[in-house]
Amino acid sequence: MSTCSTVSRVLDEPLSGTAATARTWLLLEQPGPWGATALTSSHLDPALGRALEAAAKGTGVRIALIRRPGRHADCGTPTTRQVYAAHTAPGNAWLHSATVRDPRALLDLDFGALGGGEHHTFDSALGAGPDAGGPLALVCTNGKRDRCCALLGRPLAAELAASEVEGVWEVTHLGGHRFSPTLLVLPYGYAYGRAEARAVMEVLHGVQEGRIVVEGCRGSSAWERPGQAAELAVRTAAREYAADALSVVRTDGAAPRWQVTVVHADGRRWRVEVAQGASLPPRAESCGTSILGSPAHMEVLAVHELRTTALAS
Repeated sequence: MSTCSTVSRVLDEPLSGTAATARTWLLLEQPGPWGATALTSSHLDPALGRALEAAAKGTGVRIALIRRPGRHADCGTPTTRQVYAAHTAPGNAWLHSATVRDPRALLDLDFGALGGGEHHTFDSALGAGPDAGGPLALVCTNGKRDRCCALLGRPLAAELAASEVEGVWEVTHLGGHRFSPTLLVLPYGYAYGRAEARAVMEVLHGVQEGRIVVEGCRGSSAWERPGQAAELAVRTAAREYAADALSVVRTDGAAPRWQVTVVHADGRRWRVEVAQGASLPPRAESCGTSILGSPAHMEVLAVHELRTTALAS
């Protein structure tokens, strides 16, 4: 039987503009098995999971559970847990970490400030600070959401860990399981689909140098999906791969068509025309459903660099 990821790959469904959106990621280590809605269906206290979901709602913070690659037997309640927070906005991208004994300490966080890119309350509440390691490579492996994430994501995470790649974690959900294996790299927040170990290593090497690899990239979680597609298109057109170089500053219009303004740190600007299309033929968008659909995709119609006269108008 074909899986959703096999069908997506065969039909060459576009990756650009399909990343989850979140300015800030909050990651909590939770060993053991995960259910489809992991914050409330894992060995984390479901009441705490619901409280964290409520605290983060509307703040720009996305919470996910993480665990080390490998077997997921229940080893009881961990004595300490790793916690990460990462902000993805260009010019203010950061990754801070802490260890906690009681995950209820996360309820003391100022989620509004965290979503706005302030790490001070995270640091003070949890005794956190800048993470001393390299970038994080988060591989979605939650087979209870879609079997492709387990069938393809877990072997990728295991291969990376066996290769002694630092910062590799399994994560509960990144969206777009039909693009499995899916990967999120922090702190810059770029997501990748149909990932392979060698390509992931190149991506992580690039991040260490402050450089973004666009091949296989789904977009930056800092932007909504039209902005993700527009920013990647400008990177390709301008051959600009520095992580902090580009920002999406304005999006005009509404589905199915937008005009997105992308600005370079040196002052250059581009106007990008983006349209929403439907991927055909209809297919099951997930292995968990037999309903056929035509998933939306972002299509970049044109990239215009704006000159001084255009800016004045």
